[in-house]
Amino acid sequence: MVVKVLVVDDSGFFRRRVSEILSADPSIQVVGTATNGREAIDQALALKPDVITMDYEMPMMDGITAVRNIMQRCPTPVLMFSSLTHEGARVTLDALDAGAVDFLPKNFEDISRNPEKVKQMLCEKVHGIARSNRRFSAAAVAPAPTAASPSAAPTSRPAVSARPAAPAPAVAARPAAAAGRAAPASSAPKRKAYKLVAIGTSTGGPVALQRVLTQLPANFPAPLVLIQHMPAAFTKAFAERLDKLCRIQVKEAEDGDILRPGLALLAPGGKQMMVDARGAIKILPGDERLNYKPCVDITFGSAAKSYGDKVLAVVLTGMGADGREGARLLKQGGSQVWAQDEASCVIYGMPMAVVKANLADAVYSLDDIGRHLTEACQ
Repeated sequence: MVVKVLVVDDSGFFRRRVSEILSADPSIQVVGTATNGREAIDQALALKPDVITMDYEMPMMDGITAVRNIMQRCPTPVLMFSSLTHEGARVTLDALDAGAVDFLPKNFEDISRNPEKVKQMLCEKVHGIARSNRRFSAAAVAPAPTAASPSAAPTSRPAVSARPAAPAPAVAARPAAAAGRAAPASSAPKRKAYKLVAIGTSTGGPVALQRVLTQLPANFPAPLVLIQHMPAAFTKAFAERLDKLCRIQVKEAEDGDILRPGLALLAPGGKQMMVDARGAIKILPGDERLNYKPCVDITFGSAAKSYGDKVLAVVLTGMGADGREGARLLKQGGSQVWAQDEASCVIYGMPMAVVKANLADAVYSLDDIGRHLTEACQ
């Protein structure tokens, strides 16, 4: 099946290069181009592409506004191009909130000097989001809570945040039918004094993490570590964003940080994060032999070694299978592993790998995971 792509960028050079790279793949067809957000909306309506690549800084109408309009009028998977700066990260996160599925760094030097690497990355992303399980409807692309929205979690953190007198009714784990086998039935999360909650994710992860973490109370009783596939320039801005939206505290992890209840430490992009039995964080240089920096398997593996059966791991939306081998180590030590269900994933890759390997103790919808985490952690 040929994937139809609309390329949107105000730079003629970038439009041409992206079009050339995509057109070199026989299973991708560039059906049109646009130079600004308004043209992008018109072309999306007229051409009905399978995927749209989108710049964020354009005349007439910026990329974020265009994404928001496209999601309302003709929901289509959008791949954003972003600059590798703190401001570029902030804008890209806004675009993901508006409904974009994924992003790639916009680096003119790489496009000129290393076309093969760029071609591989770009085509893989386009094919991946074209196959995504996302339900592209106005309801499905409603943005996650933001600081300005009425449903957002309070930005202030009271010293004491009362937990519910009784847990909300548990929701049974959803069978992962598409994976070829059912996930283990679970009428309620297993309650335990976990020493660590570890969450790994990739494509679709920024919005997914936001949805999960904004449900947690300020007095959440366990430390958390977050592993999101993301460039080095992005993780600090992402941690700052989550910290403003959540009642728990969120920060980009640094070497020597100490785990504590109600604090979520986000693995820095381009590096690897490990935890030790003393509750200390170790940040290591990114190993070029590894595809992912940070890598979910590495953090999960260190948690398994350090905490045995006292870890609750969650694998959220994402391409590939990162997290599966780390989940295997956690299961061997007696820890619990949850996976996000297929219906609520942007890309049902990483969770599917865990379920297919029979490593998931439960499979939950994205909107239920935060509540279940609160119920499960004593």
